Amino acid sequence: MMNGIYDGHWFGFGGGFMWIVWLVILVAIVWVVRSAVTGGEERSRKTPSPLELLKARYARGEISRDEYRRMREELEE
Repeated sequence: MMNGIYDGHWFGFGGGFMWIVWLVILVAIVWVVRSAVTGGEERSRKTPSPLELLKARYARGEISRDEYRRMREELEE
């Protein structure tokens, strides 16, 4: 009969608090995989192009048609 702390009860695969370590490792792996898979797509959606920003300003009525055309021509050069 083993009564030491190394008998698998506290430091074994699933015993004691070891399940917390495995949970942290699993969460880290999931986080890395998700950020690698969706990282580029999310970044491109978060930063619209200057032309998209200009279109949005025109749609909201912040700038006139003439201002929109002039700025669009400058952006397309």
